[in-house]
Amino acid sequence: MILFPEFHRRYGPWAAIAGASEGIGRAYAHVLAERGLNLVTLARRLEVLEKDAQLIRRRHRVQVRPVSVDLADPELAARFDAAVAGLDVGLLIYNACHSRIAEFAATGLDDHMRMLDVNCRGPVALAQRLAPRLIERGRGGILLMSSMSGFQGSALVGTYAATKAFNTVLAESLWAELRPHGVDALACVAGATATPGFESATPESRRPKAFPMRPEAVAREGLDALGRKPVHIAGRLNRFVNAFARLMSRRQRTVFFSNATRGIYGPSGA
Repeated sequence: MILFPEFHRRYGPWAAIAGASEGIGRAYAHVLAERGLNLVTLARRLEVLEKDAQLIRRRHRVQVRPVSVDLADPELAARFDAAVAGLDVGLLIYNACHSRIAEFAATGLDDHMRMLDVNCRGPVALAQRLAPRLIERGRGGILLMSSMSGFQGSALVGTYAATKAFNTVLAESLWAELRPHGVDALACVAGATATPGFESATPESRRPKAFPMRPEAVAREGLDALGRKPVHIAGRLNRFVNAFARLMSRRQRTVFFSNATRGIYGPSGA
C-alpha cells in the first residue's frame, strides 16, 4: 500500500539521489522510500550505499539501485544515463557537494575546481539529462540542494558560497522553464545541518553556535515544498535570519556572515 499516492503518481516510480551515502542525501533516500518510491542512489562509496540499500529494502519494501559514481567525473552525464537505464525516473535530488572551509588563497586549486565540478557541473549534467524525459512525461521534479551561504559572500567559504548561489539561480530558472510542462523544480536552501561533513569540519565546542538542523527535517521540508515555490529555506530560524539579512546592504551582509563564519571556523573561535 502506497501511503502518499499523489506524491508517488507525480514523482515516482523511481527517484535518483546524487550524494546519497550520508547526511541530507541519505535522509532523502529514506523519506522517499517511506513514500513508496524506488531509488537510484549515487555516490562514490558503493559499500556504504549497499549497506543502506539493504536497510531501506527491508524497512520499506522498495527497490534500490546503488551506483558508484564520482560526481566530478567529466563523463558524469553518460554514467548517469547508464545508472538510470530502463527506469522511469520522475524525480532528481541533487544533494552532493564538495566544500573546503579555509582562506581562499590558502585553498589549493584542485579543491576550488572540485567544488565547481561537483557543485555546478554535476547538477547541470544530471538535470540536462533528465529534464527532457520529465517534459515528455508531463510530470516529475528536480530538487537542487542549496545553502544559506549562497545568498551573499562570506570569508572562508567563497567558492563554495558562489556554487550555492549558482544552484539557487539554476533551480529558479528550471522552475520557470519546466512548470508549463507540469514539471516542478526547487532550490531547497539549508543552513547548518548535523551531517557527518558538518561534524568533521566543525569543532564540537562550536557546533551549537551554528544551530544545526537534523538532516531528516531538511529532507522532509524540501519534499513538502516541491511544487509549491521555486525556493524554500529549510528551518524557521534560517528563514528568520534570511529575512533579517535582507534589511542589510550587501556589504553589511557580507561582513555579518563573514564574522559569523570566522566565529565558528576561525582559529580563535571568537
